[in-house]
Amino acid sequence: MKNRIERIAITHHRLELDPPFPASWDSQPRRRFPATIVRVADSEGRIGIGSGDAMYGFDDYRHLFIGTDPLDLARHSAVLDNLSFHAGRLWPLDAALWDLAGKIRGEACWRIAGGRAQKVQAYASSGVHRSPADAARWAEHVAARGFPALKLRFGRPRLADDLAVLAAVRATVGNAVEIMVDCNQGWRMPWDTQPAWQADDALAVIRELEKYDVYWVEEPLHRGDYAGHRQLRTQTGIRIAGGELTRDRHEFQALLDQDCLDVYQPDVVCTLGLEGSRRLAADVEAHGKTFTPHTWGNGIGLVANLHVAAGASNAPFVEYPYDPPEWTAARRDFPLTQPIDVDAAGWIDLGDAPGLGIELDEDVLAATLATGSRYD
Repeated sequence: MKNRIERIAITHHRLELDPPFPASWDSQPRRRFPATIVRVADSEGRIGIGSGDAMYGFDDYRHLFIGTDPLDLARHSAVLDNLSFHAGRLWPLDAALWDLAGKIRGEACWRIAGGRAQKVQAYASSGVHRSPADAARWAEHVAARGFPALKLRFGRPRLADDLAVLAAVRATVGNAVEIMVDCNQGWRMPWDTQPAWQADDALAVIRELEKYDVYWVEEPLHRGDYAGHRQLRTQTGIRIAGGELTRDRHEFQALLDQDCLDVYQPDVVCTLGLEGSRRLAADVEAHGKTFTPHTWGNGIGLVANLHVAAGASNAPFVEYPYDPPEWTAARRDFPLTQPIDVDAAGWIDLGDAPGLGIELDEDVLAATLATGSRYD
């Protein structure tokens, strides 16, 4: 009998955070870190692992995958793309299917994605609004660990406060480390009703960033402001980045067709999946642009993005959420037996183990199982 998908199990977990994580995009410090784990089992007992969004609404569509060929990744991606309209962002299943396919084929996912490279260089991505002095100390630590680049988040009460942090960080790291700035105007948290910047607002900020040799400015405008993005690209030499939560392939195509971005940043467990993202990476590169995924979830989503970036893209470096002491690799990757880490030069070697090359820490997952969640 031909191998088939036999079971899909979804569990929800919650790591208590003490001390809390004061994420710059939240109104209150985070005291819990949720993780949704997707397990896909085939009829020969192999299990693929994924994680990302909560998979709400998936139960109504589970039957579309049970009994199908686990290696038909293009078909599964097309169904998930349909479901992103009817249900929600169910792309963690795509990561689990790729992990399973890699285990069946005996290949690492980066090889399935295109096989360009086994390792990628990471940039340290901050999540906390620190004072200039504290941000400088963080940047010094990041540089000492070997990261070639770092990213700061704007959004403090005054632009002057953001610029003071940028100035302190540049003074600390000199020209040895690239600096990116995330303006976070592309989308809003549910509670945030502030309007996004207009192009002239963003350009005024970018003129200040130019003084500090910023490598890219991320999400300076709402994700649908195509004309504004084009305007910015003609008026500054700083790279314009975006697309982390752009949901549909046609939207990415519009961004490409209208020459809106220099850097494209989909997150494979939030949009497009590994299959769609590897295809987008080829289109982005054909347009002479850069593909490098966004990733600010747990280590499973991080490693899924790393495999696509290594296998299919021209990414100079990939996002690595890292802002100790509040946000460490151990906290971020709590579902895994081994956190994803960088070497002394900021590289992450994905190895050649089949699939995503990760292993769940079942004891930790059992201890963090959310109330009402169960192993199906």
